[in-house]
Amino acid sequence: MSVRATTRRRQLGATLRKLRARKGMTLEEAGGLVGVSKATVSRYETQAGPVKWIIVDALCRQYGATDSERETVVKLAKDAKQQGWWSSFADSIPESMNLMLTLEDEAVREDHFSCVYVPGLLQTRAYSTALQKANEIPLEPAEIERLVDIRMKRQEILTRPKPFRLWAILDESVIRRVVGSSETMKEQLGRLLEVNESPHVTLQVLPFSNGAHGAALGSFVIIGGTESALDVVYVDFHTGSLFLEKDEELERYRLAFEYLRAQALDMEASSTLIHRARKEL
Repeated sequence: MSVRATTRRRQLGATLRKLRARKGMTLEEAGGLVGVSKATVSRYETQAGPVKWIIVDALCRQYGATDSERETVVKLAKDAKQQGWWSSFADSIPESMNLMLTLEDEAVREDHFSCVYVPGLLQTRAYSTALQKANEIPLEPAEIERLVDIRMKRQEILTRPKPFRLWAILDESVIRRVVGSSETMKEQLGRLLEVNESPHVTLQVLPFSNGAHGAALGSFVIIGGTESALDVVYVDFHTGSLFLEKDEELERYRLAFEYLRAQALDMEASSTLIHRARKEL
């Protein structure tokens, strides 16, 4: 099975488990309602083999999924073998990146909180290159260029025909930390000012003057589906990445984001602060 299929199947399995749990059904009960065995339902949820979209559709109906939820899950089942734009890179990038790209490809919105660097979707090429050069494990120039190319390609999600909604909250340290040269940072801050004018992007800065805030969780991304029940939280650590999808985990990060959004400057004041930081460079 290709990496593309593996990552889509993971999302499909996790979503089916979540919908079944929400309905309070056992594997055996769910299988009985759609005419398949308990083992088959378990296999669908644990990514152990191929799936039939007609069974997935039937399960969603029995689980009481909304039309939007059902359509999204059935699409995952139908498209599980399709190759994404990143398939040519799949053999040489971490599985966590493959999963992130798959989830993002299906998402309709993302909520970012960044306390160290500018989110990848908003980085300039020069800024992204400087970050890769700062890696604790030195990378070859060709490898740096390849990773930056992937990041730049990801950004096309912001200009696809069906608008993608991005809400980014940046700790003030993100706009104050000079990555690369002063010129690189000026360009990057100019990019932030530009995207904050987009009708599909909301950018806020959390100023130092606010003191303590709800950022103890560190940087995180809430990757949103057409229904909140399909959300996944992505947390990137220095030693690895986590994808969180349990209801209690999602609720914790949603509350944290709401808290941060309330504490951050509004869009106009955020742009003013970014202008000031850029001028000081």
